[in-house]
Amino acid sequence: MRIALTAVLALLLAPPLAARGDELGRKVFTQIAQPSCAICHTLKAAEAAGTIGPSLDELKPEKARVLEAVRKGLGVMPPFADKLTPEQIDAVAAFVAKAVGGQ
Repeated sequence: MRIALTAVLALLLAPPLAARGDELGRKVFTQIAQPSCAICHTLKAAEAAGTIGPSLDELKPEKARVLEAVRKGLGVMPPFADKLTPEQIDAVAAFVAKAVGGQ
């Protein structure tokens, strides 16, 4: 009974799935990806002010465009398909697209 109650409470108190996805996406953008996305790109939602790559706030990419760029690389940006999990790639693409209104 205690285990069931603990599990129910954990589900009720956990942040919604979307919030957890946003949290993971922000963490990938600022910390997990190496080199960090924040080093190169400006994105207000991540408090990033990189100047090497384009400003994502200005570019306003859709999720599909971010997915493609992260997986395969683009210009001087390296590919991350072998450095990040599919879940991390999806989370960072969703985070960026949502942050800039590119969805």
